[in-house]
Amino acid sequence: MKKIDTKEAPAAIGPYSQAVVINGMVYTSGQIPIDPQTGTIKGTTITEQAEQVMKNLKAVLEAAGSDFTKAVKTLCFLKTMDDFNAFNEVYAKYFTGKPARSCIAAAQLPKNVLVEVEVVAKAGE
Repeated sequence: MKKIDTKEAPAAIGPYSQAVVINGMVYTSGQIPIDPQTGTIKGTTITEQAEQVMKNLKAVLEAAGSDFTKAVKTLCFLKTMDDFNAFNEVYAKYFTGKPARSCIAAAQLPKNVLVEVEVVAKAGE
């Protein structure tokens, strides 16, 4: 098992890795809209926060030799389902291959953000 660590995405805020690669698959930890340069939450709207989450996921996937086109499953957490349509607009720009997905509303997310997303993808070859 290989642990992924890149400065292009926020450092883990707990005892976990940004992602792990095992048996040709990459499993990312949930990414929230933290700007890796400043360590602060980026954006106040679901659209702004979702865009930062996607940038963070892109960096983690690339560090694992993968990308959005290799995603097979995502798990999306929203603070409220009222943001579902706006979130989908951002999500659809990145996950063009339409991987399997679960999307739920969570009572509270880390740092009180609006969105968190994790990905399972094929790792680099």
